[in-house]
Amino acid sequence: MSVGACWAVLAGAAGLVAVRLGGWDDGTWLALAVVGLPYTAVAGVVVLGVLLALRSWWPAALAGVLVAVQLVWLVPRLVPEGGGAPTADAPRLRLATSNAFKGRADAAELVRLVREQRVDVLAMEEFGPGAAERLERAGIAEVLPHRELRPGRDTALYSRLPLTPLDGAAPEAARNQVAAEVTVGGRTVRVTAVHTYYPMGDADRWSKDFAGLRAAVSGATRNAVLLGDFNATLDHTPMRALLDTGLTDTHAELGRGVAPTWPEADTYYAGLWPVIQIDHVLHGEALRAVSVAEHTVRGTDHRAVVAELAVTD
Repeated sequence: MSVGACWAVLAGAAGLVAVRLGGWDDGTWLALAVVGLPYTAVAGVVVLGVLLALRSWWPAALAGVLVAVQLVWLVPRLVPEGGGAPTADAPRLRLATSNAFKGRADAAELVRLVREQRVDVLAMEEFGPGAAERLERAGIAEVLPHRELRPGRDTALYSRLPLTPLDGAAPEAARNQVAAEVTVGGRTVRVTAVHTYYPMGDADRWSKDFAGLRAAVSGATRNAVLLGDFNATLDHTPMRALLDTGLTDTHAELGRGVAPTWPEADTYYAGLWPVIQIDHVLHGEALRAVSVAEHTVRGTDHRAVVAELAVTD
């Protein structure tokens, strides 16, 4: 790699760092570029090594600064948070989220995933035409008999536990969200199935969806769980603003904050593999993460995410 090529990489990395620091991705096409930040950190380390080997000291100093800034953002996601494990008697809630890819996800595989992972609550996104009927035929009612489906919204909740709808928890600005309460070990948990618009389609609409989510959970994050397809990574300004309301990302809490969930290979994205993490399980301070994992479901371009949370308060 030449010094010129190194400069080109550094220029791109510096631009992305500036975008993140300035929050310029919020409501703009720059949101698309921000997804590459974890990869620019890796590229920066390579460039730093090359520049040091070439004794190009000033470019190496710049590379070192950029790498340091990005590692400050990245490393906490790769290190499990301390504080010890939840007590053994804390009630557990197992949740899953799956983007059904406009209803094309294999219903039988989803039901099998629910059975095998002992899922208590399933959030669905892109819940397209016929998806509910296919899930019924596949036996979803045998494992998750309660459901919250709303006309005009492409998210849904299925649950082993009774659901109490939360009509006021999904304002119009958060157009696709469905919310309900469940009781676990005598404690109430507010669960919201999330699907924001995608920034490539309309970045302003994407930003407004996040504003709606923040309004919906304002002052009510303590016992909240938001899970689904956020169409955002942990580097995006709207996602960081949502977390700042008092929510924690389960992947990052367990040191898996860069585990990719999209795009999963299927008949539409054949030959691809997940490279970015846009499917999340967020929770408030009354809950603690126990485990999280990604699962392949045939027919959808997203990996399903299954998380176990302990209800500690």
